[in-house]
Amino acid sequence: MQIDKNLLDRISEEARQSPRLRKSFDLRNSAEDSSQRMLNALEPGTEIPIHRHTTTTEAIAVLRGRCVQYLFDGDGRRTGAVFMAAGSDCPGMVVEAGQWHRLESLEPGTVILECKDGKYEPLSEKDVLHC
Repeated sequence: MQIDKNLLDRISEEARQSPRLRKSFDLRNSAEDSSQRMLNALEPGTEIPIHRHTTTTEAIAVLRGRCVQYLFDGDGRRTGAVFMAAGSDCPGMVVEAGQWHRLESLEPGTVILECKDGKYEPLSEKDVLHC
Protein backbone atom coordinates (compact mmCIF):
# COMPACT_ATOMS: atom_id res chain seq x y z
CA MET A 1 0.00 0.00 0.00
CA GLN A 2 1.18 3.50 -0.83
CA ILE A 3 0.53 6.45 1.41
CA ASP A 4 0.01 8.98 -1.34
CA LYS A 5 -1.85 12.23 -2.00
CA ASN A 6 -4.99 10.35 -3.08
CA LEU A 7 -5.18 8.47 0.22
CA LEU A 8 -4.50 11.64 2.25
CA ASP A 9 -7.15 13.53 0.25
CA ARG A 10 -9.68 10.74 0.78
CA ILE A 11 -9.30 10.48 4.54
CA SER A 12 -9.19 14.29 4.87
CA GLU A 13 -12.51 14.51 3.05
CA GLU A 14 -13.94 11.83 5.35
CA ALA A 15 -12.72 13.84 8.35
CA ARG A 16 -14.40 17.01 7.02
CA GLN A 17 -17.68 15.09 6.64
CA SER A 18 -17.44 13.49 10.09
CA PRO A 19 -19.19 15.12 13.08
CA ARG A 20 -15.94 14.51 15.02
CA LEU A 21 -13.89 16.30 12.31
CA ARG A 22 -11.37 13.48 12.25
CA LYS A 23 -10.86 10.12 10.60
CA SER A 24 -8.45 7.29 11.38
CA PHE A 25 -7.07 4.93 8.76
CA ASP A 26 -5.69 1.66 10.17
CA LEU A 27 -2.28 0.58 8.83
CA ARG A 28 -2.05 -2.68 10.79
CA ASN A 29 -1.98 -6.10 9.15
CA SER A 30 -4.92 -7.33 11.25
CA ALA A 31 -6.86 -6.59 14.44
CA GLU A 32 -4.49 -9.00 16.22
CA ASP A 33 -1.43 -6.96 15.25
CA SER A 34 0.50 -6.11 18.42
CA SER A 35 1.11 -2.50 17.42
CA GLN A 36 -0.93 0.55 16.61
CA ARG A 37 -0.11 2.25 13.30
CA MET A 38 -2.59 4.64 11.79
CA LEU A 39 -3.09 7.76 9.76
CA ASN A 40 -5.24 10.37 11.46
CA ALA A 41 -6.83 13.13 9.42
CA LEU A 42 -7.60 16.03 11.77
CA GLU A 43 -9.57 19.12 10.93
CA PRO A 44 -9.47 22.34 12.98
CA GLY A 45 -12.11 22.17 15.70
CA THR A 46 -11.86 18.43 16.34
CA GLU A 47 -12.19 17.75 20.08
CA ILE A 48 -9.44 15.58 21.51
CA PRO A 49 -9.49 15.39 25.31
CA ILE A 50 -6.42 15.72 27.51
CA HIS A 51 -5.30 12.13 27.92
CA ARG A 52 -2.32 9.87 28.55
CA HIS A 53 -1.07 6.43 27.59
CA THR A 54 0.46 4.77 30.64
CA THR A 55 2.13 1.81 28.93
CA THR A 56 3.43 3.23 25.64
CA THR A 57 5.04 6.19 24.00
CA GLU A 58 3.17 7.81 21.11
CA ALA A 59 5.17 8.72 18.02
CA ILE A 60 3.65 11.35 15.72
CA ALA A 61 4.85 12.51 12.31
CA VAL A 62 2.96 15.20 10.41
CA LEU A 63 2.55 14.13 6.80
CA ARG A 64 0.49 17.14 5.73
CA GLY A 65 -0.56 20.36 7.42
CA ARG A 66 0.17 21.78 10.86
CA CYS A 67 -0.77 20.90 14.44
CA VAL A 68 0.28 21.53 18.02
CA GLN A 69 0.74 19.00 20.80
CA TYR A 70 -0.08 20.53 24.18
CA LEU A 71 1.49 18.94 27.26
CA PHE A 72 -0.13 19.05 30.72
CA ASP A 73 0.55 18.12 34.32
CA GLY A 74 -1.82 15.88 36.28
CA ASP A 75 -3.87 18.89 37.38
CA GLY A 76 -4.58 19.95 33.80
CA ARG A 77 -2.14 22.89 33.77
CA ARG A 78 -0.43 23.32 30.41
CA THR A 79 3.30 22.76 30.75
CA GLY A 80 4.37 23.00 27.12
CA ALA A 81 3.46 23.09 23.47
CA VAL A 82 5.19 21.55 20.46
CA PHE A 83 4.25 23.04 17.08
CA MET A 84 4.69 20.56 14.24
CA ALA A 85 4.32 20.92 10.48
CA ALA A 86 5.01 18.73 7.49
CA GLY A 87 8.36 19.60 5.94
CA SER A 88 9.33 21.92 8.81
CA ASP A 89 12.20 21.84 11.29
CA CYS A 90 9.80 20.00 13.62
CA PRO A 91 7.68 17.51 11.65
CA GLY A 92 6.93 15.28 14.63
CA MET A 93 7.60 14.17 18.18
CA VAL A 94 7.40 11.34 20.68
CA VAL A 95 5.08 11.75 23.67
CA GLU A 96 6.51 9.82 26.61
CA ALA A 97 4.42 7.18 28.37
CA GLY A 98 2.31 8.74 31.13
CA GLN A 99 2.54 12.30 29.73
CA TRP A 100 -0.81 14.11 29.65
CA HIS A 101 -1.33 15.62 26.18
CA ARG A 102 -3.84 16.90 23.65
CA LEU A 103 -3.36 17.44 19.91
CA GLU A 104 -4.94 20.33 18.02
CA SER A 105 -5.12 20.70 14.24
CA LEU A 106 -4.11 24.15 13.01
CA GLU A 107 -4.84 23.70 9.31
CA PRO A 108 -7.50 22.00 7.19
CA GLY A 109 -6.28 18.78 5.61
CA THR A 110 -3.80 17.95 8.39
CA VAL A 111 -2.83 14.27 8.45
CA ILE A 112 -0.50 12.61 10.95
CA LEU A 113 1.08 9.19 11.19
CA GLU A 114 0.60 7.88 14.73
CA CYS A 115 2.32 4.83 16.22
CA LYS A 116 1.99 3.24 19.66
CA ASP A 117 3.00 -0.09 21.21
CA GLY A 118 0.50 -2.81 21.96
CA LYS A 119 -2.96 -3.64 20.73
CA TYR A 120 -5.58 -0.91 20.65
CA GLU A 121 -7.45 -0.41 23.89
CA PRO A 122 -9.89 2.46 24.44
CA LEU A 123 -8.75 5.02 26.98
CA SER A 124 -9.95 4.28 30.49
CA GLU A 125 -11.64 6.99 32.54
CA LYS A 126 -8.47 7.36 34.68
CA ASP A 127 -6.49 8.26 31.55
CA VAL A 128 -8.67 11.22 30.51
CA LEU A 129 -8.55 14.59 32.33
CA HIS A 130 -11.82 16.46 32.63
CA CYS A 131 -10.89 20.08 33.24
